[in-house]
Amino acid sequence: MKSILLASAIAVSALAATSPADAKGCIKGAVVGGVAGHYAGHHGMLGAAAGCLYGRHHAKEQARQRQQQQAQPSQQEKL
Repeated sequence: MKSILLASAIAVSALAATSPADAKGCIKGAVVGGVAGHYAGHHGMLGAAAGCLYGRHHAKEQARQRQQQQAQPSQQEKL
């Protein structure tokens, strides 16, 4: 439990150092990764770091897909 709290505290402090767009998805990924890492062999910190990276990656992918979907209707209207 201590590792989960520590991982959450580190994730929050990391958020303060980055811009909001870069940190999107990090907290949720860090919490899930920290819990999974804890139960997979007491590697909560490693799981939290990996979860944060995955959460950021996933959030960027979703944002990119939203931008493409918004751009497509405007391109079709021009035709």
